[in-house]
Amino acid sequence: MKLTIWGAARQVTGSMHLLQLKDYNILIDCGLDYEKETYQEENQYFPFDPADLDVVILTHAHIDHSGNLPTLVRMGFQGQILCTPPTADLSELLLLDSVNIFLSKQQKRSKGKNRSSGPKPLYLQKHVMDTVERFVTVGFHKQFRINDQVTLCFIPVGHLLGAAAIVLTINDEGREKKIAFTGDIGRKNYPVLVDPEVIPEVDFLVCESTYGGKFHSKLETLEQKLVQTINEACVKFPGRLIIPAFSIGRTQALVYALNQIFSKGLLPPVKIFVDSPLAEFATDVYRRHHDLLNEDAKAFYRSKGDEFDFDELSYVQDKKESMSVSNYHEPCIIISSAGMLEGGRIQDHLYYNIQNYYCTILFIGYCAKGTLGHRLLRGDPIIRLRNRDLMVYATIQQTDLLSGHGDHEDLMNTVQQQKVENTRIFLVHGEPKSMQSLSDALTEARYRVDVPEKGEVFEL
Repeated sequence: MKLTIWGAARQVTGSMHLLQLKDYNILIDCGLDYEKETYQEENQYFPFDPADLDVVILTHAHIDHSGNLPTLVRMGFQGQILCTPPTADLSELLLLDSVNIFLSKQQKRSKGKNRSSGPKPLYLQKHVMDTVERFVTVGFHKQFRINDQVTLCFIPVGHLLGAAAIVLTINDEGREKKIAFTGDIGRKNYPVLVDPEVIPEVDFLVCESTYGGKFHSKLETLEQKLVQTINEACVKFPGRLIIPAFSIGRTQALVYALNQIFSKGLLPPVKIFVDSPLAEFATDVYRRHHDLLNEDAKAFYRSKGDEFDFDELSYVQDKKESMSVSNYHEPCIIISSAGMLEGGRIQDHLYYNIQNYYCTILFIGYCAKGTLGHRLLRGDPIIRLRNRDLMVYATIQQTDLLSGHGDHEDLMNTVQQQKVENTRIFLVHGEPKSMQSLSDALTEARYRVDVPEKGEVFEL
């Protein structure tokens, strides 16, 4: 069999891996590669014929893993898309949101001088619904026979509700081979989510490397960090705390953490606004799949009630209500998307508060190079927003305590569950420096490690 790494090769986004067996082609993930400003043009075409694919297997719903599925379907893919039930539900939300983003960008261009310039939307709502019809859901730990050659098993890895490592058992011309794709590996003791489980022994492991060489902070807990930040931003001084957060995953974890803090009485009441319709829809998905949350969240539910709703919390419904939040003059916390500040209602709150000395902006996730979030984190004194240059007077902070990715130690632990003499490792989904750090550590541990280039083919 052949493995070709077509995405997330020596970069973070655009996960897409092609596994070719005799007369059968499997695509693992089909994510958007959005590390260039021209990402819509970059994602219009595939280096293979989508009609030649027999099945797609999806590790989880995040857009860098699922976001180009409708393009694949639009261009001729007719097979099933296999994933866990929460992944199917969350992917539908994210893909429909992508359509809104495409159309919003097109609308902005149509109002500009170069009305005919720029790419058309990659796909529309019709293509998303065509894609959703192809989802076939498989529960965790179930042996699902794809065909006479291939059996699939999903293993929970934390990171996001429904996220899974893919383990394939393959009869390759009479010889059994096992290959696993980690997707994105979560971390232990993360709010709401289960801990990553052990991936069974395989012959080949395609492993993410986002936090290779990096270690999460252990000097304080998430609760301590949030209490300190809220106290400084909203209690000691009558200011506001703005938290850019991805609508799916990060927002639910943050809301639950805040619920715990205020239910314990660790802070006086502070009004909290969740300004993201997508986040509210996603929270309903989390409620629907409550049986897949971790034991801590289930225990909280039994003793306190809904993990994602409490007195101080309000979910903002429409644009008019969102604008009224900007005029709310009491101390408050605003949670809004997108996490990297690239579009979404967060830009409204940023526009009105970036020059406010009494505003703190707390980043709780990764910001890719080139994004507005990345520019703020590197300390740019001026940002451009809505065709205006704005001075940055707000306090900018960051914490990795809500990062959904396991760090270097977690990645090493994941790989070291495999036998050195039996398993070949392929590193994907990471910046070159992170990949190299993880590769060096694994090589020192005597693993055979490859760091593929885009389009590189491996005979397995």
